[in-house]
Amino acid sequence: MLNHPSRAQPDHPLPHAPRRRFGGAALAAAFSVFSLAIALHEAHGPHAQQSDELPITQAYADDVEQTPDDTAMPTSPVANGDLIRRGQYLARAADCAACHTADKSRPFAGGLPISTPFGTIVTPNITPDPETGIGRWTDADFMRAMHEGIGKSGERLYPAFPYTAYTRVTEQDVLAIRAYLNTLQPIHFTPPANSLKFPFNQRWLMVFWNLFNFTEGRFVPDPQKSAEWNRGAYLVEGLAHCEACHTPRNFMQGLQSGARLSGAVQAGWHAFNITPDKLSGVGAWSDAELRAYLATGAAPGRANAAGPMGEVVANSTQYLTPVDLRSIVVYLRSVPPVNGGDTRGRHDWGTPADDVTGLRGTAVKGVNGAQLFVANCASCHNWSGQGVGASAPGAYPSLIHNSTVGASDANNLALVILRGVNRTTAHADVMMPAFGGHLDDEQIAALTNYVTKQFGNPQATISAGQVAKLRTLQ
Repeated sequence: MLNHPSRAQPDHPLPHAPRRRFGGAALAAAFSVFSLAIALHEAHGPHAQQSDELPITQAYADDVEQTPDDTAMPTSPVANGDLIRRGQYLARAADCAACHTADKSRPFAGGLPISTPFGTIVTPNITPDPETGIGRWTDADFMRAMHEGIGKSGERLYPAFPYTAYTRVTEQDVLAIRAYLNTLQPIHFTPPANSLKFPFNQRWLMVFWNLFNFTEGRFVPDPQKSAEWNRGAYLVEGLAHCEACHTPRNFMQGLQSGARLSGAVQAGWHAFNITPDKLSGVGAWSDAELRAYLATGAAPGRANAAGPMGEVVANSTQYLTPVDLRSIVVYLRSVPPVNGGDTRGRHDWGTPADDVTGLRGTAVKGVNGAQLFVANCASCHNWSGQGVGASAPGAYPSLIHNSTVGASDANNLALVILRGVNRTTAHADVMMPAFGGHLDDEQIAALTNYVTKQFGNPQATISAGQVAKLRTLQ
């Protein structure tokens, strides 16, 4: 659970405790436990500041051809164009726009609701508007939010804002992002307030959450590893914060360090295992397939990005340089493989269907998955399920050898049917209509179960009641 730098202030903001100082003796007895918690955190947390001149963190935008867009163009002359361009690249790598844009007409103005087990957190406005955004934040304020999870007035931020990962980002990269954000169009907009249950609406409790789930400190390159590995680690562990979605969480919603990148569920969507396990993870993928997936959202015969991952590709990873894409793949190959109990890879399922011949001339009776498929899906995915267009950029993907269809649970497939796909990259505009508006829960369940049985993992089924719950998720 987490909030971003510009959320509303708590009723009683906590002062920022100076590092390496213990104030327990000076505090009243009622705050003794609180002060002890801070003392333990400061005594055991890493404080060594790493040099911002390390080769791995330099010139992320060097030789990058920037693609203009209408949501991120400077609105005034800039003194340091290189710094701004670098900040734009880094902000894209961090996927800032995805969480801080609820309405595309108000880019970076926040307002996006994020569901957590403790309630709903609404992302803040990070445009340079002085009243409702971060226009009055100093560089030091911004740095403290990114590195320590503490807002301008000393309020503790919630970990829906991934400061637990951003703490690894170097000072110079944080300042580059800040410089870029300063060039955005200021938007006067106050997002709705968070809706968190007591006691989770008490920000000061984040002190204790941090004790167990947060270690402050910048990324330290491993001298025993290659430059590519270190670059990939810096991106995956820090700036791109891949673990925020792909690592399961404990009961406090902190990351489970023993199951890093082994997959997790976020708002109903399953962020799959991306460790190098050959069955549960991406160990069977080639390096080229992994790079293509990150750059385009499609790896024919493996997967097609939809839902939150489709947004990550569209907003973030498609803009990464070939060097950074290679570095991410190198690093992912090195993490410990985690097997989730799968006996067959997600992309290994499926055979072509021939139900269309048997359905000809058959009266429609009740809810029939095969009939629903032929009526709603066959025009794009072919009645056989083999897709249309092979591996061309604008192809309609095959449902055979498809990770979404072959997954051990049917949630992602049902959500794709409910909400459709809209993924725009330099490679192709991919659009699948949402069927949630004209198919009811029973029909969505029947269609999903037909697709998994025929083209995917037949053990993955879903009920109408489960579909109804998915409809309600943000």
